[in-house]
Amino acid sequence: MIFKFLLVSDEADGFFREIEIDSEAKFSDFHQAILDSVDYRNDAITSFFLCNDRWEKEQEVTLMEMDTASDIDNYVMDETVLSELISEEGQKLLYVFDMLTERAFFIELKEIITGRDLDAPVCTFSQGEPPEQSKMESLEDLTKNVTSASAGMDENFFGDESFDMEELDSEGFSDLDFDNENNF
Repeated sequence: MIFKFLLVSDEADGFFREIEIDSEAKFSDFHQAILDSVDYRNDAITSFFLCNDRWEKEQEVTLMEMDTASDIDNYVMDETVLSELISEEGQKLLYVFDMLTERAFFIELKEIITGRDLDAPVCTFSQGEPPEQSKMESLEDLTKNVTSASAGMDENFFGDESFDMEELDSEGFSDLDFDNENNF
């Protein structure tokens, strides 16, 4: 069985992508097909959200395992088959490609084609330019910047090099009078 999805964006007028994918493919395959169809880098945290008819987020499918409350089902793209969560035409999803600013593609299952299978997803229709991928630095670049910035920190970075931990009162801040309004 093949799922035919239509992707649109609220940021780019005239942008459409139609992707056909086997119903037994994983969400990670769909994720990669979307990235390929819009020529985005594969270096960002992304998520799919199953939505109700008003595009309100319901179930999330994450790129990687996330710690969540035990009463919430946790779905991961590499482990979740599309047909496990998607079953009817008209079903709506969001593909959030920029988690920091909640930028997303709106996706709708336009057609279910029975009696056929696909070995790999395919973009069957492409119109318009996609919105620009996040202007923020990639996670790898941010990590490099933080690492290089922290390399310049030494024991003097935080202040007086003669600071002695033993100078702190063993009771912490017991010598401060928190009842006196003039202290703070």
